[in-house]
Amino acid sequence: MADEGIAYTSKEEIQDWLSLFYLAIRYCGAANSPITRDEILNRRDELNGNTASPLAANFEQVLAQLHRWCGALPASGVHLRFDGRPDIDAKAEDLSAALLHGTRALARLCNLPSEGKKDGLVTYKVLLRKLLTRPLNLKRVNIFTLNYDTLVEQAADAEGVVLIDGFVGTQHRVFRPESYEQDLYFPAETTEGRVHRFDRVLHLYKLHGSITWRSSEPTIDDPYGVRCEPFDPKSSEPLLIYPTPAKYGETLGLPYSELFRRFAGALTRPQSVLFVIGYGFGDEHVNAIIRQALAVPSFTLVIVDPAPKSEFVKKLRAQGDRRVWIAEGPTLGTFAGLVEKLLPDLRDEEIRKKVLETYRALANSAKPQGGQPDGN
Repeated sequence: MADEGIAYTSKEEIQDWLSLFYLAIRYCGAANSPITRDEILNRRDELNGNTASPLAANFEQVLAQLHRWCGALPASGVHLRFDGRPDIDAKAEDLSAALLHGTRALARLCNLPSEGKKDGLVTYKVLLRKLLTRPLNLKRVNIFTLNYDTLVEQAADAEGVVLIDGFVGTQHRVFRPESYEQDLYFPAETTEGRVHRFDRVLHLYKLHGSITWRSSEPTIDDPYGVRCEPFDPKSSEPLLIYPTPAKYGETLGLPYSELFRRFAGALTRPQSVLFVIGYGFGDEHVNAIIRQALAVPSFTLVIVDPAPKSEFVKKLRAQGDRRVWIAEGPTLGTFAGLVEKLLPDLRDEEIRKKVLETYRALANSAKPQGGQPDGN
């Protein structure tokens, strides 16, 4: 990304968008973020030589900072200028370019699994297989994720699972949230003509977007202006991924507001259970929905974390609420530990139940029948 922001003319020139990106990093707490031309060039050389020290700033918070600056500029041709340490003087075009390059850099990092780590997909496949062993009379499982990667989708494809993810279409997949209300059935091959529910279906909600989402002009056929297509690391087209809002109260626009509405609705249904995996409770807009769900007496929260440190979890511990379960430690507190050790395979449980019933029936039939003994 640093190389992309340096123009090679008569001398190496730093493009304005790269300067703004490093300014955003500085404003997000990284005091060692380069600011001057020489500092940025030195940073580029260190990155290429693998000797650069990390910049202590959350990447998503940096993108959120750029979003706020961009939101303060209603149109192109105007400047955002304010005094600070350092000062900022930015054009809308440069802020948009910084967001575009930053977003695509994040997307390339989320293009998983990375080379040589294909085995990481195995745990996702096992998770989906176990989720699909739930009885068909129960509501479909909802998977809500803040991740931008496509590991769930890849695992579903490998396992032959149909994901209802809010998009419809074959050649052109566009966002239509009403598709979440649909379900899949097939007719039974009997004279009764009854239909049966297709068992290999899950619902997927990507609350902060995906590396496969693209923004387009809304039309009658695409009312939200959101389409889904394979990720191309070489493309320069803008992606629809939404970084974590830095403070509670920032507005989430469409389609994110629709997805969060459905997230809140799912949690407040009676007897709902939420498994929280790999989330540090750093997003206040997510925490608010979980707090709302905890007001429902039948709600259960299961937190999977090797070493919970957030204030949110500390307060839950202090409450001593028996509806809140915390799986922690190097085994049970990990995603792999949850899938392998904690989640039951209900199909195996059903087989064991039938084996036990058969054993008891055979044992009862082997007992001597009651009555008078034969005198002969």
